[in-house]
Amino acid sequence: MKEKIIQKSAEMFINLGFKSVTMDDIAQEMGISKKTIYSHFKNKTQLVKETVLSVFHTITCGIDHIIAQEKNPIEELYEVKKFAMLQLKNEKASPQYQLQKYYPEIYKMVQEMKFENMNECTVNNLQRGVSQGFYRKNINIHFISRIYFLALSEINNETIFPPQQFPKSMIMEDYLEYHLRGIVTDKGKEILNQFINTQTHD
Repeated sequence: MKEKIIQKSAEMFINLGFKSVTMDDIAQEMGISKKTIYSHFKNKTQLVKETVLSVFHTITCGIDHIIAQEKNPIEELYEVKKFAMLQLKNEKASPQYQLQKYYPEIYKMVQEMKFENMNECTVNNLQRGVSQGFYRKNINIHFISRIYFLALSEINNETIFPPQQFPKSMIMEDYLEYHLRGIVTDKGKEILNQFINTQTHD
C-alpha cells in the first residue's frame, strides 16, 4: 500500500503541484481513508520527501540503464533527453519551484543528490567523448559539466522560459544542440547532424 500511495502522490504532485494537493485529495483519488495514509506517513512533508526520492530513484535507474548500453557519447545524451522528456511529459505545475518554495530542505537535499549524480554522468560522458574523438581534446571537462547542470536546473523556470513561447521539448532539443556544438570535433559534428536531421523529420 505504501508504494501505491507514493506512486499516486507522485502523479498528482507532478500534475497539480506540491502545495495544492492535500492528503484528503490523495485519499479520495485512491478510494482509501486519510488514516491509511497517515499509518504510512506521519505528515505531508514525509510523504513529499519519500515521493521525491522515489521519482529521483526511478529517473536515476533509467539513466544508468541507458549509460550501461555504452552507446557513443552523443547518442547517449539524446537517449537520456528522450527518457527525461518521457518521465516529465505530464508535468504541468512547475513542481520543482513549488518544492523549492514550500519544502526548501527537501529541495536542497534533492539538488545535492542531482548534482552529484548528474555531474558524475556528465564528466564520464565528456571523458569518453574526448577519448573517442567526438569532443575536442582541450575542453575543460569539470567546468562544462557544472554549466550543463546549471542550465538543465533552470530550463524549467517559466519566468525565463514562458511555456507558450518555449515548449519544453523545444528547449531541451535546442539546449542539447547548443551544448554539443560547443564541444564536438568534425567527427562528432557528423554524428550530431544525423541526430538533428532525425529530430527535424520526426
